[in-house]
Amino acid sequence: MKQEQVQQIAEQWLTAAAETAAQKDLQAHMGMISKRISVEGVPGFEHVDYDIWYTQCQHQFAMSMIKSIAYKGFNLISANQSEIVFTVHETVLATDGTLNEQIVEKSLEKEDGEVWRLVRERVLIENDAMRNHEVSKQD
Repeated sequence: MKQEQVQQIAEQWLTAAAETAAQKDLQAHMGMISKRISVEGVPGFEHVDYDIWYTQCQHQFAMSMIKSIAYKGFNLISANQSEIVFTVHETVLATDGTLNEQIVEKSLEKEDGEVWRLVRERVLIENDAMRNHEVSKQD
């Protein structure tokens, strides 16, 4: 695959992930996450698997805790026909005004049905890449 195709697939996945979270569409959002998901580097969790991710999203969506999620700074690490690994700057704005910014490494794999799903995510905490702080509430 060409880099442009790879970046388009990854950016479409990121857009859909942010949109399904904003719409609180748990089924669509979890359809983008592999049952084999493995997340590392989340403060307070040694390891996050599919069940933990599902429970966390279910709670956050039901309580309307997320105002928006945005991604910028796509950086391709590697890609082939069935896997894309990249880093991206993720910004999550909570409805209580908390802003969480972090750089994450994501690995998408093409699973059954030719669907790209997130199989691995690693929060990269270096050079103050992860910051939590209050922002003014915006109506």
